[in-house]
Amino acid sequence: MSQTIMIHDLIEAVKDEVIAWRRYLHKYPELSFQEEKTAQFVYEKLQTFGELEISRPTKTSIMARLIGQQPGKVIALRADMDALPIEEENDFDFVSQNSGVMHACGHDGHTAMLLGTAKIFAQIKEQIKGEVRFLFQHAEELPPGGAQEMVSAGALDGVDMIIGTHLLSTLPLGKIGLGYGPIMAGADTFNITLVGKGGHASQPELTVDPIAIGTQVVSNLQHIVSRYRDTQEALVISVTQFHGGSAINVIPSTVSIGGSVRSFNPQLQVEIPNFIERIVKGITEAHGATYDFDYQFGYAPTINDEEVTRLMDETVCELFGEESREILKPIMGSEDFSAFQEVVPGTYIGIGARNEEKGIIYPHHHPKFTVDEQALQNGVKLYVHGTLKMLNLAY
Repeated sequence: MSQTIMIHDLIEAVKDEVIAWRRYLHKYPELSFQEEKTAQFVYEKLQTFGELEISRPTKTSIMARLIGQQPGKVIALRADMDALPIEEENDFDFVSQNSGVMHACGHDGHTAMLLGTAKIFAQIKEQIKGEVRFLFQHAEELPPGGAQEMVSAGALDGVDMIIGTHLLSTLPLGKIGLGYGPIMAGADTFNITLVGKGGHASQPELTVDPIAIGTQVVSNLQHIVSRYRDTQEALVISVTQFHGGSAINVIPSTVSIGGSVRSFNPQLQVEIPNFIERIVKGITEAHGATYDFDYQFGYAPTINDEEVTRLMDETVCELFGEESREILKPIMGSEDFSAFQEVVPGTYIGIGARNEEKGIIYPHHHPKFTVDEQALQNGVKLYVHGTLKMLNLAY
């Protein structure tokens, strides 16, 4: 039996288990940094496969290493495991049993796909040159994120390349989404407190009005996008909060302004706080007010490595045909997979999971989100064959 036929049979054999694992995980979701039962489930399943060195880099993450018989490259595969604080509105048999918590982004499927991949590789260990490292990551949804914690714990030590995937309800079943270079944005947050002098609404001349000052700050922040930066470079600064005052006839003494910053350029991400604070400082000083400024760096941009992406591009075309290959446009959403890519070359790939005929149409983070479970097998195929290609095996 050729290796190609054998691997096809192994992928087919694990199909039902992968679906069952996904349904179990969907039924018992856990929030970021709280994935204790999820991690235990993954740990126990990995133990049954044999051939794996299993550890816990952090409290709620799992790492499994399959070390081949001969030296070679080290390829890491990543799946996130956390759920979201959303009350599920689906009605299938495996609907969430944890009130107010739901797998509304496909992480249950990601975990199941990687478990299936680990089971297959455990059965072909004697044919592996190098190492396959399986990273079951906690807390993708909540900054500072679990990826950075795993990196700090040494989960990528010795790794040559990393692959991450995401089931996409925006991409039809059968399609595989690839992107070269920036694919998802870096995401930061800011909070500005303007301190003026309150007073009665009938005597504004006796106040230093932080609301009037705040409106100027909000307006001028958009000049960073339209006037201070290259117009060809994607940047979004969104003010999402403006709080001030509690009485209709009183000018408050303080106003708080909060928002989000998205960009694809790591250097620009570092520079933006200086631009924002310069505007805030100038406006407040001009009006006799003061300010406090807090800027929190979130996830870095997700930037796919050219060579790793090319290898996976070839794998997609070989496995599914060129008609299945979809080049994705960069989006302003963010992903902490970027923390892995800052350490080793990697690529992040979308697995089509939308099926309008089945009513599987809802966006990520929606109470009725789900995926077409046929997409799980596509994910396993991509993980297995892409990893083998990177390990330079003839199969």
